[in-house]
Amino acid sequence: MIEPLPDLLIQPIVRQALAEDLGRAGDVTAQACVPADAQLSCTFGARRGGVVAGLACARLAIAELDPAAVFTPHAHDGEVVAAGAVLAEVRGNARAILSAERTALNLLGRLCGVATLTRDYVAAVAGTHARITDTRKTTPGLRSLEKYAVRCGGGVNHRFGLDDAILIKDNHVAACGSVGEAVRRAKAFAGHLMKVEVEVDSLDQLHEALAERPDVIMLDNFSLADMAEAVRIVAGAVTLEASGGVTLETVRAIAETGVDIISVGALTHSVKVLDIGLDA
Repeated sequence: MIEPLPDLLIQPIVRQALAEDLGRAGDVTAQACVPADAQLSCTFGARRGGVVAGLACARLAIAELDPAAVFTPHAHDGEVVAAGAVLAEVRGNARAILSAERTALNLLGRLCGVATLTRDYVAAVAGTHARITDTRKTTPGLRSLEKYAVRCGGGVNHRFGLDDAILIKDNHVAACGSVGEAVRRAKAFAGHLMKVEVEVDSLDQLHEALAERPDVIMLDNFSLADMAEAVRIVAGAVTLEASGGVTLETVRAIAETGVDIISVGALTHSVKVLDIGLDA
């Protein structure tokens, strides 16, 4: 079981999404067609197999408009389900359920999509010691939810923002003058709990970085041969992360070079939503 996110963290995101959809006058279609006191029972169903993530988003979207609605989950976040599986049932005010439907499905479908794609990457590297991680290439406003979905799919999280860890990229190196100087400055700045990672784009830069002993070295767009050589050179002295253009077709070969971490921006920036429907 995946430890769920607290409602306190999810509610502001759900409320903003509902406000965007309801606009200035609310759901005029529901108001026009559905009696104010009508009740409705519906099921959230997976139309394609995948990994569940974000059930709380659907529950909270409906609860915002009908606090008395009864939401009964039939699956849990992190669970693999087949096409046709019922994820949850809901019973409550018909107008409220219909008005919350799109917000609930948008969030639930996207998060299930992230979790499902993550699981595919994790499965592709099974048997190696490499772990799959996300990046900061997330949908604005949805980072906490999307990174949660990555965990539901069996991946691990990279830093959440610019304040959790130091990650020296090529432009930082350019501003400092060299990889070594950038790492030295970072280590002088960092507190004892803050990790320092540096991106390198060649074996020469790898040697320069390794001399300064950062916590993590990111191999940016290295060839497979150079990744394997980097693993040999580092020999476990620091954590090695592979990054850049990783796909489902290439991730296994990358993992087999011996790197520790493989970061995949596609987990969140290019995901296909899982097709989920709400049916009465």
